[in-house]
Amino acid sequence: MVPLVVAAVAPWKHGVVFAVAIGAGFVNAIAGGGSLLTFPTLVWVGVAPVAASATNTVGLWAGNLGGVFGFRRHLPEQSLIVLFAVPSLAGGIVGAVLLLRTPQHVFEGLAPVLVFLATVLLALQEPLSRRISGGAVPGARRPGFAVAAVVFQFGVGVYGGFFGAGIGIMMLAALAILGLTDIHQMNGLKNILTTAINGVAAVYFGARGAVLWTDAGLMAVGSVAGGLAAAALAQRLGRRLVRQAVIAIGVAASLSLLLKFLD
Repeated sequence: MVPLVVAAVAPWKHGVVFAVAIGAGFVNAIAGGGSLLTFPTLVWVGVAPVAASATNTVGLWAGNLGGVFGFRRHLPEQSLIVLFAVPSLAGGIVGAVLLLRTPQHVFEGLAPVLVFLATVLLALQEPLSRRISGGAVPGARRPGFAVAAVVFQFGVGVYGGFFGAGIGIMMLAALAILGLTDIHQMNGLKNILTTAINGVAAVYFGARGAVLWTDAGLMAVGSVAGGLAAAALAQRLGRRLVRQAVIAIGVAASLSLLLKFLD
């Protein structure tokens, strides 16, 4: 189990974390995948991987609220939100507990794999989005929809509470498999569920003393600032360029974490 008291990083490294969080907020607003920048950075500046995952979840949670507000007019009916929210919260708690009960050396070995998985999910985001928005997945809710929704979303919640990077893309794919086809409605639902999963995990991490609060606070401010800046530059850069850059960084980060683990 991760120790309840987490050692702080050197003061000068806070500036690095803040700068990268600004970049994460920027890419999250335009393309998604900001955790592929912040999580490896926390590890590189000396934070243990388990504490880095917990701090990353707490630090970027504020950015989720903006997504909820932005898609508030496209939310589905309340019964559907509740159906998905219950297993999301349960899965988020289970994932958070699993993270803090995972031995440090085991998570160090998992970290490169998780970062690479999130990178692959980001790389598949565009074709998945085209398939979803094009209505290639049937929209009728088949018998057993509620059971499948609970099972799928619980799994997504566990992943989100445990690591979280790429959870939005994973959730959109799950919603498409379940038969939802309105991409705006799906994004609205995804933002609410992501906020719930990360929120319940953040509360648990905070209560267990697994969060570096200075870095988490800097990440929250930086990610919001980066998101605001992205609004002005999104037209010039475009989603494709930003996504390709983050994918390249994600591949490099997973290889770097693997080498760090092997050493």
